[in-house]
Amino acid sequence: MTDFDVILLDLDGVVYIGPHAVPGAPEVIAELVRGGVRCCYVTNNASRTPAQVAEHLRALGLPAADDDVITSSQAGAAIVAELVPSGEVLAVGGEGVRAALVERGFEPVRTFSDRTLAVMQGYGPDVGWADLAEATFAVRAGLPWVATNLDRTFPTPRGPAPGNGSLVGVVAATAGRQPDAVAGKPEPALFAEALRRTGGQRPLVVGDRLDTDIAAASRLGIPSLLVLTGICDASQANAAVGEQIGTYVAPDLRALLPGGELHPWPGVAAGSR
Repeated sequence: MTDFDVILLDLDGVVYIGPHAVPGAPEVIAELVRGGVRCCYVTNNASRTPAQVAEHLRALGLPAADDDVITSSQAGAAIVAELVPSGEVLAVGGEGVRAALVERGFEPVRTFSDRTLAVMQGYGPDVGWADLAEATFAVRAGLPWVATNLDRTFPTPRGPAPGNGSLVGVVAATAGRQPDAVAGKPEPALFAEALRRTGGQRPLVVGDRLDTDIAAASRLGIPSLLVLTGICDASQANAAVGEQIGTYVAPDLRALLPGGELHPWPGVAAGSR
């Protein structure tokens, strides 16, 4: 672990699965932190604030300060700040979307007007027709449009439900164009924001999905570790191509500790990425 000064951890499938921590994850992360390695939690979920996510993680026994969490809403607000000056931004989504805009000095609003400068759209469980209509009016007027992520589904205890990508698709189909920028994985903006906030120079991305975690790391040239505690299994890692080829594969997070099973990616020489 002396090769890395910050570990960027995906959440669902890496740190927890549903309401429960992945077995061994709290203990491994706690040991890494005690050893001086910064561990950050990086999530495409835009609905919750970093403080809310950190509180959930602490309840599962994980070491997590509020500023150890970086969300796609924060990365999205950073993109908005590059596009427009401070002022009103149409905020579509949950509390996490609004809080990230406020952090950047914007005034989140729910109704499009001639004072609105941009649109930021993220997931929120209470997003409804009126919110999507306001977004459509603003997007059709030509305002910059940033999506926090394009995840088509959102996990629930009853199964997958429509995610932000599905709701963005409604606005895109109605307005006749796609978002100007996307913050979440596999786009690199989320990990870039995490590195800006942590000051990490030698990061390692840890995830369970080839098409988001590993692909985003590849786009930034960051070493990555696929753990087999979530979506992807060893056969999928073997079949990976292009940007979905990472650096390491391991059964779980215990590979990061001395004596762990940290394997070079199948067919890729160690250190070639």
